[in-house]
Amino acid sequence: MRHLCRLAVVAGLVGTTAGGGARLAGAQGQPPPDRPAVTVRGQTYTPRSILARNMGTEADQTTAFTPHRVIGNIYYVGTRTLSSFLVTTPEGHVLINTTYERNVPTIAKSVEQLGFTFADVKIVLGTHAHRDHQEGDGLVRQMTGARTMAMAQDVPALRAMKVGDREQTIDRMLQDGDTVTLGGTTLTAHLTAGHTRGCTTWTMRVQEGGRSYNVVINCSLRAPAAPSPEVVAEFERTFTVVRSLPCDVPLGDHPAQYNMQAKHEKLRSGGANPFIDAANCHLETDIQEAMYRATLEEQRGGRP
Repeated sequence: MRHLCRLAVVAGLVGTTAGGGARLAGAQGQPPPDRPAVTVRGQTYTPRSILARNMGTEADQTTAFTPHRVIGNIYYVGTRTLSSFLVTTPEGHVLINTTYERNVPTIAKSVEQLGFTFADVKIVLGTHAHRDHQEGDGLVRQMTGARTMAMAQDVPALRAMKVGDREQTIDRMLQDGDTVTLGGTTLTAHLTAGHTRGCTTWTMRVQEGGRSYNVVINCSLRAPAAPSPEVVAEFERTFTVVRSLPCDVPLGDHPAQYNMQAKHEKLRSGGANPFIDAANCHLETDIQEAMYRATLEEQRGGRP
């Protein structure tokens, strides 16, 4: 009870320091243009519609989605539109994506509702250095004593991500291919730059029903409206890397990227685990690469 009361106090403090306001653009700047349009598997997308799909309303960004087990020892503890994953182990837990700092008490409550203890979070990881995904890292570190780890290329942006006077402390800088192990569970960090310089896709293997499955927690592949030559080079490598990763369970830093809500409804109905979805492992990649290439073509005036 004391622990839950502490969370309530922290929630009040966060509400007064983190600020409010609708964040369709949020950590990303101004809303993107409503062109070009691409059609993938019969669905048409624009940069604006993708961002709206990912972010939803301010209420979507801050309202807890029903916490649930995804597969194996992976649990969802995020909001309606901002993913946060808890990876549980006998030696403590890994939290991937703290989202906005004001969401940390909401995430903590979801962890407790699942029967785990938030103070048992030992490692904090993230997908990329935008506020809607990693702003809360410092507060979680302060509350739990967890070690924070991040891809080296994103560290400057993370350290600049202050909330009030609190600076982000990075306890371990990661390189492409580094592993993070806790309690017999190992996650591998893959540099999939483009959206940010250190955008990180996480992979791990889990057991369920006597079988082993490859889980991919994707970093965003959304390109800027005018990719620089450096960003182009990053994305050209990244799309190849992402498509090469063994995948049975696609996840993402926004639930819409892997159709979480529809899958959760199926999960509640019983039967086979809908999050095991190898057929759609590259759907989000297909969408984002089509948009990226259409953006490049428009930027180049139709020239290849």
